[in-house]
Amino acid sequence: MKLLLTSGGVTNPSINAALVQLLGKPIAECHALCVPTAQWGHPKCGPSSVRGFVADPDSRHLTSLGWASLGVLELTALPTIGAERWVPWVREADVLLVDGGDATYLSHWMRESGLAGLLPSLTGKVWVGVSAGSMVMTPRIGTEFVKWPSAPDDRTLGVVGFSIFPHLNAFPENTPADAQRWAAEIGGPAYAIDEQTAIKVVDGSVEVISEGEWTKFG
Repeated sequence: MKLLLTSGGVTNPSINAALVQLLGKPIAECHALCVPTAQWGHPKCGPSSVRGFVADPDSRHLTSLGWASLGVLELTALPTIGAERWVPWVREADVLLVDGGDATYLSHWMRESGLAGLLPSLTGKVWVGVSAGSMVMTPRIGTEFVKWPSAPDDRTLGVVGFSIFPHLNAFPENTPADAQRWAAEIGGPAYAIDEQTAIKVVDGSVEVISEGEWTKFG
């Protein structure tokens, strides 16, 4: 897949332009599926925040961009309905919009549902992640970002070779000093990104798209 890994969504013209370039056509001609699953694994999320992600026109700079169509793909339901139903939905979509929450919970359900195994065959699709929806593609997220009590550790899918510290300077516990300590624990290539920054990954090539602040570690 082609990846656009963000902290806060499509928040500025530079990230928007990168998204359109990845899609290869205008947003208004693209069919999107939004994935709220990560929210269920985070203690600060729930029905209201999921509803906001899916339906609030002011939410996340993601689902309200003017897509040709927008559907919901809830990963926890997929094992009960069979791949013959849901795999065509994914293949027919242009883009998956994957919200934040807990990345270890999302990683678990991506594996359980079969979506993780399908990813290598989705070469023409675009994955747009917000926060945990981006972090799930990394090898590790750091112990402080694990909020799901059943997570065995902080490992995620490892689709990319770097980790992500999101929401830089957006919260009191997400300062540059906090990011520096987190990066020391991760011990590998990593980026700290703010709400105005995204990381584009295509065929292994990594590019930072930013109108804000970011730092690369390692």
